[in-house]
Amino acid sequence: MKKGILLVFFASSLIVAQAQIKFGAKAGLNIAGLAGDDADDFKSKLGFNLGGFVEVPIAENFTVKPELMYSGQGAKFDDDDIDSKFALGYLNVPILGKYTSSSGFFGETGPQLGFLLSAKAKTDEVDVDVKDNFKGIDFGWAFGIGYEMAESGFGVNARYNLGLSSIADDDDGDVSVKNSVFQIGVFKTFGGGASARRR
Repeated sequence: MKKGILLVFFASSLIVAQAQIKFGAKAGLNIAGLAGDDADDFKSKLGFNLGGFVEVPIAENFTVKPELMYSGQGAKFDDDDIDSKFALGYLNVPILGKYTSSSGFFGETGPQLGFLLSAKAKTDEVDVDVKDNFKGIDFGWAFGIGYEMAESGFGVNARYNLGLSSIADDDDGDVSVKNSVFQIGVFKTFGGGASARRR
């Protein structure tokens, strides 16, 4: 009898926990650039981000939030009067800790791993594949804030992705060029219920 009660209690706990897990989709605008000792000539360029996320409740008002995001990054660079830029495409995987207040405002931060999908040097007339000049993996740290409407699950967010490692693939390791990306966007969460969305 006791084993049966414990089994029912355990199953009920799993159902409740799963009901509070949220899934979501998000998209937004990137203002991307390159920073570092060897990035003085670079200027910011526009791109976009698109992907999804999961929020797993850990404690009251606190969740762990892994994401899977495509992010268009890179930078423009000075080259006389020619419109030139590096267009870098990343698959980013941030793992964030998120705190949400009872009012719906939240803050989030955590490490991010980026996988380089494409890299092109573009001018007005020519696109050149330069993926071999960049490292395949980028390490960074993300800082974000936002607001979510509890009843609908819709929200807005802003985030800064700080590159922690040089992305230049040089043999000597003397070139310091890091990703620096500011993002603004919208998102929609599903599941968890209104009460869970406040956690």
